[in-house]
Amino acid sequence: MAEPARGSRLGEGPVIVDGHVRASTISIHNLHLHGDLFTSYLRARHETFIVGRGWKLPEIDGMEFDQYDTPLSRCVVLHEYGEILAGIRLTPTTARCGAYTYMIRDAQLGMLPDIPADLLFMEAPVKDHIWEATRLFVSHNVSSDRRLKIQTILMQQMALSAQELGISHIIGIVPAVFQRWMKRIGMSAFPVGPLLSIEGDRTQAAMMRVGVRSN
Repeated sequence: MAEPARGSRLGEGPVIVDGHVRASTISIHNLHLHGDLFTSYLRARHETFIVGRGWKLPEIDGMEFDQYDTPLSRCVVLHEYGEILAGIRLTPTTARCGAYTYMIRDAQLGMLPDIPADLLFMEAPVKDHIWEATRLFVSHNVSSDRRLKIQTILMQQMALSAQELGISHIIGIVPAVFQRWMKRIGMSAFPVGPLLSIEGDRTQAAMMRVGVRSN
C-alpha cells in the first residue's frame, strides 16, 4: 500500500492518498473548497445506513443526517472520480449543541433509546484530547478485493487528521471483532464497554490512541 500523503488536511482541498483515491477532511471552514462533496457524502450515508441497513434516521432529498452534524464536527471522506468510497465523522467529546453533546455520552445519559445506556465501563469522557468517531462506512460499491485497503486508508487518514486537531484518543462504537480487525490494518484499540447488540449488530465501545497528548 502506498504511504498516505501527509500535509495539512484541515484547511485545504483533497489530498491524494493512493492512485486516484483522494481524502478530504471536511469542516465548516473549508466546505467551500470541496464543491458538492459534503452532500455526496450525506447521500452515501443515506445509501449505507438507511437503504442498506434499514436504520430509522433523519433524511431529506436522499441525504442522511442527525443532530451531531454540526460545525463542531469533521468528516473524513475518501473519494475517487467523484464517487464516495468511505467516510467517518469526528466530534469533540466537549461538544454541546442544545440538549445534545456526543452520541456515546447522550446514550449513556438515556437520551438515545436505540443505544443502551450501559455501553461504557466508566463515565463518558469530556476531554479536549478525546473525540468520538461515528458513521463509519465503506460504500457497497467498493469491491470486496478493495475493501480492506479502503478501510485501512480511511483509518490512517482519520488518525492523521486527528493528530492535526491535537487529538490523542478516539472513542467509538465498533464491531465486536474490532481488535482482530484493527490488528489486520496495523492499528490497535482497547474495549471500554461491554458487548452489545445495536440494530442487530454485535458491537462494543472502544478507545483508539491516535496521537501524543499535549500538556
